[in-house]
Amino acid sequence: MAPRKCVAGARWIWGLFSGPRHQMGLIFCILYLVTTVSGQIRYSIPEETKKGSVIGNVAQDLGLDVKRLRSGRARIVTGENIQYTELKTDKGLLVVNDRIDREQLCGDVTPCSFSFEVILENPIELHRIIVEVLDINDHAPIFANKDEALIFEISESAAVGVRFPLKSAEDEDVGQNALQNYILSPNDHFILNQHANPDGSKYVEMVLQKPLDREQRPRLSLKLIAVDGGTPQRSGTVNIEINVLDANDNEPIFNQSEYKTAVMENAVKGTSIITVNATDADSGSYGLITYSLSKKKESAADIFNIDEKTGTIYVSGQIDYEKDRKYEVRVEAKDQGGLTGTSKIIFDVIDVNDNAPIINIMSFSSPLSEDSPPGTTIAVLNIKDADSERNGQITCSIDGKLPFKLENSLTNYYNLISDQYFDRESVPEYNITITATDLGTPPLSTSTKLHLRISDINDNAPLFDKNIYSAYVSENNSPGISIFAVTARDADWNQNARISYLLEDTQISGSPVSTYVSLNSETGVISSVRSFDYEQIKQLDLVVRAQDGGSPPLSSNVSARILIQDQNDNAPQVLYPVQTGGSVLAEMVPRSADVGYLVTKVVAVDVDSGQNAWLSYKVQKATDRALFEVGLHNGEIRTVRQVTDKDGVKQRLSVLVEDNGQPSRSATVIVNVAVADSFPEVLSEFTDFSMHDKEYNDKLTFYLVLALAVVSFLFITCLLLIISVKVYRWRQSRVLYHSNLPVIPYYPPRYSDTLGTGTLQHVYNYEVCRTSDSRKSDMKNMQAMSQSLVSVDGADADTPHVTKQMAGNFSQMSTLVS
Repeated sequence: MAPRKCVAGARWIWGLFSGPRHQMGLIFCILYLVTTVSGQIRYSIPEETKKGSVIGNVAQDLGLDVKRLRSGRARIVTGENIQYTELKTDKGLLVVNDRIDREQLCGDVTPCSFSFEVILENPIELHRIIVEVLDINDHAPIFANKDEALIFEISESAAVGVRFPLKSAEDEDVGQNALQNYILSPNDHFILNQHANPDGSKYVEMVLQKPLDREQRPRLSLKLIAVDGGTPQRSGTVNIEINVLDANDNEPIFNQSEYKTAVMENAVKGTSIITVNATDADSGSYGLITYSLSKKKESAADIFNIDEKTGTIYVSGQIDYEKDRKYEVRVEAKDQGGLTGTSKIIFDVIDVNDNAPIINIMSFSSPLSEDSPPGTTIAVLNIKDADSERNGQITCSIDGKLPFKLENSLTNYYNLISDQYFDRESVPEYNITITATDLGTPPLSTSTKLHLRISDINDNAPLFDKNIYSAYVSENNSPGISIFAVTARDADWNQNARISYLLEDTQISGSPVSTYVSLNSETGVISSVRSFDYEQIKQLDLVVRAQDGGSPPLSSNVSARILIQDQNDNAPQVLYPVQTGGSVLAEMVPRSADVGYLVTKVVAVDVDSGQNAWLSYKVQKATDRALFEVGLHNGEIRTVRQVTDKDGVKQRLSVLVEDNGQPSRSATVIVNVAVADSFPEVLSEFTDFSMHDKEYNDKLTFYLVLALAVVSFLFITCLLLIISVKVYRWRQSRVLYHSNLPVIPYYPPRYSDTLGTGTLQHVYNYEVCRTSDSRKSDMKNMQAMSQSLVSVDGADADTPHVTKQMAGNFSQMSTLVS
């Protein structure tokens, strides 16, 4: 930068303010400058100077002190929107404040400058500063649409000397940095002529100096270079394309006789694969080529398409490596004259991992016997992957920890083999998941499930729920009642678990067990066959066998015990004193007997057991209750007081023997006691007693005979009535038969027509018993069993004696007759 200080002259001012309006402003400006302007400064700087660069020292150039700039509040006044400079009042320097582009500021005007004023106050001073912007070679010559080539179509018959105008370049720089010259790239056919316009600009022409030969060079590519005079020198270039036109005497020719390319099988529609290129030595319309595909196989007909102008082949269908691994098509190039060139394109399809393995079950054995040994083949699988190489390599596995493994037998064949013994009772079935995974990226897998059922073999015998069974049943039970049931379980399945229950053939008291109980073979219920009698048998020991339905069958045994529970079904039996049908036994008690004298002891037994056999004794009737008593538990008859003379000789006691069952049963025994000191006294008393009994028995016999006669009469009457009814019905049926009317027989209520057995519902048997030698006395002398026992016989007894059984039957018969 070279600052220059000068005083404005009238000539410069007059040139600056030219024109009528400017001259009026000049007068006012001169008056103003007289009082305020002390001078002006002119600086020059190159364009594109960096911001902050120093333009000049204003304080020094204006002869001002730096303090004066600060005190006078020096500032720059400019009418422009952009302030290119800045005044540093602390140093008095003028620096660049913004980017300065000469071409933007002045265009092609030279010289280029801008001005502004520096104003100070107290006193007011106004100084003008002019900054000239110097041009630098920052622009190269530029052709309009430089990216587009200048295209010329010139016939090969064009004459030498023909001129072809070319575009001119533009350079924004000025002076020596502006456009200076044009250069044409070296060639054998054209030269360059340059001309100057009146304004100093230049234009050029391309002149043909040697004839064109399209067959040798159908197309020429040249470059037109425009250069300026700056340092360093800059240039601009534009391409010139010259197409040589001639007749259609050449066919299109592909640059390759065979194209080879690869395409991914998953390529989407519209994917560009390859671009073929064919050339035609001709030019013009004869050199325009259109592309098409021909002789496509059916598999490639809808897969590929070609851009008829560019020759680019696109994917138009679905490419599947598994269907076709290679495609061959023919491509044609045809010019506008009808000539055609062909080439072949081979597409190699690249496999991608788009197919998961496929599992086919060729054979599967289910159910499988549980006794199958390890190594048994359960299933044969065929596993394939349609992909190739690693994408088609497969690994197989079984999910989870199962007793199976996979073995590769043949190519793509796998055997599923058992790895241990099976136990159906533990695991009856298996869900086997087999997964096949390929080695592609990413890997694809397929799974299949096999449901294997384990078939049962008869390897488990039935097991009873208990080691021993016991049950109780009361005696006198009804035949056929269920006593208890045995239960066995078999861990096997189906027929092997079907259990049948059997009774082992054992003996109970010499009889087969089947005569006591029966066993339901299906339910295991044990039922009674007969009514049990505790007094005959106390318990039954059985052996029950549970047998399954397998082949061979398996079985197990269990012991069962049936305990018979006693019931109070037996009345006490009196063993002593003995009761005879026709004799009267008496115990003799001396009149001198003291209190507690043992007269006799009633001895009785009960064949029942437990509390049913606990016997108690008590006096039911007595001639003198105050004289005798019987022991409650021992049956001893003792005197309660001292025997006196007032006590009768003949004493009769009715002793009741009762057990402790529920309900209780009892028996009665008559004890005759003779209170006397001598035997003749006893004999006379008991003879009178026997005569009284004889009269009683005679009356009883009379009533029984009478009742029997009445029953016989009623029986005969009923029998005659039944015969009459049958005859009447027979005659009625004959009448109805001849009249062809339906016969509805009528039976009277409670009538039984069973082989003429009568109208009674039941048959009653009557038993009459008489004592042996009944014409003799009812009392018969017997040998004394002890010193106190006396037997007295009557001499005149002639009446038959009826037993207690006859009396009972007579009682029932009397009830029926009434």
